[in-house]
Amino acid sequence: MKFVLEVDMDRFVDDADKELGRILRFWGGNMEHYDLKPGDGSMVNNSEYQPVGEWRIVEVPETSAAPGRE
Repeated sequence: MKFVLEVDMDRFVDDADKELGRILRFWGGNMEHYDLKPGDGSMVNNSEYQPVGEWRIVEVPETSAAPGRE
């Protein structure tokens, strides 16, 4: 499995580093509420509750395994 977080930082109005930090803290603090199984995911919002990305859990084919994980 792979955890994928995509955030369009061009959609941040100000303080991109603070906004991204807020998103990471918020998601990290709420991960206990998710099963984290393939297919799980959700939109990611900025501090103004506007969508700026998404996270998702995806299956990774065996041939795409990371180096050293064979």
